[in-house]
Amino acid sequence: MLDLGFVRDNLPLIEEKLRQRGMDPAEVLKDFRVLDTERRRLITVAETLKAKRNRASEEIARLKKEKQDAGAGVLMAETKELRAQGDEAEKQAAQKEEELRDIMARIPNIPHASVPVGTSAEQNAEVRRWGAPPKLDFTPKPHWELGEQLGVLDMERAAKLSGARFAVYWDLGAKLERALANFMLDLHTREHGYTEVLPPYMVNSASMYGTGQLPKFAADLFKCENADLWLVPTAEVPLTNLYRDETIEASRLPLSVTAYTPCFRSEAGSYGKDVRGIIRQHQFQKVELVKFTRPETSYDELEKLTNNAETVLQKLGLHYRVMALCTGDMSPSSAKTYDLEVWLPGQQLFREISSCSNFEAFQARRANIRWRPEGGKKSEFVHTLNGSGLAIGRTWLAIVENYQQADGSVLIPAALQPYMGVERITARKF
Repeated sequence: MLDLGFVRDNLPLIEEKLRQRGMDPAEVLKDFRVLDTERRRLITVAETLKAKRNRASEEIARLKKEKQDAGAGVLMAETKELRAQGDEAEKQAAQKEEELRDIMARIPNIPHASVPVGTSAEQNAEVRRWGAPPKLDFTPKPHWELGEQLGVLDMERAAKLSGARFAVYWDLGAKLERALANFMLDLHTREHGYTEVLPPYMVNSASMYGTGQLPKFAADLFKCENADLWLVPTAEVPLTNLYRDETIEASRLPLSVTAYTPCFRSEAGSYGKDVRGIIRQHQFQKVELVKFTRPETSYDELEKLTNNAETVLQKLGLHYRVMALCTGDMSPSSAKTYDLEVWLPGQQLFREISSCSNFEAFQARRANIRWRPEGGKKSEFVHTLNGSGLAIGRTWLAIVENYQQADGSVLIPAALQPYMGVERITARKF
């Protein structure tokens, strides 16, 4: 969420940034200026009436002390009327504030000056590439064919159990998922300075609001019936909200945490997209990276976080590129986002495997996460960052497609062999 005073004083800038995101300022801001003006007027009216009532109360006390009960009685009637008028003004001001808060909750973050301007993914800018595609002397297959032929990926039984957009992994397929999670957590905790956390997989509405999933993306989430609990769409939500309504001491910043969790998404609006394989699932596993930083260092930390995610791909020997998302392709909460896109030879395309974002104070303001500078100065909002480090399922399929062999087997990258205990996945039936 943006600061109310900032929005009030910079409406032309906000309107320009909304247009850069491909949004209609009139639709997002609605009656912001009218509501804000009327709310402040009503607050002034209520405060003025309260001051009059206080003065009248003092006068009543003086008259009673001087035994002038008649005059005191008249003033008491006036005080009652002032109270009624003041209460009504406060009620109306609260109503305007609620309407204003709803508008503020829907205004997206302001893109950083370095973000390319564009309305769709076609305007994203490539920053760099690493590695090269594997040299295969045969026609590579997509992971859904390989997984089925190897007997490690079972979409048919998953559909029987749960429906579309679910997967069952067998044997070394399941072990590869587990190996990837352990490998990533070990890398980030041992070499990159993150603290591992095991958070709940269900969170309340306040947590979803704090990171920006609510109210805008309610349709993309799974809610538990008869409870204020939502299945987490990403570990970003519980990890960021660990410090909701808290003040972090300056000496602890930057504070870096990581978690491995399942993620649950309804994939609303994705009907007909990526229906084959495990690209877009209702349930998938992910290792998440989250940072809390001082405002002045957050963009340096964004580069570090992105490099941390890249290291996973490098150690696995997977060709990828880094894309700076344009204004129209970023999430509403983000001020700047890098996407890591891994090469998939079975599909002959790059596919997103991680998004690394700096939210600046946008989430911290919603979740009231602060830090206190040295010297006991007034607390400020931290900057929050997060990124996938990485999405397990997409890393799984990237390995299967990139390390496939002509005989249909799949080699295991050297970095994963200590976790797997084997060097190759070969066909088996279950």
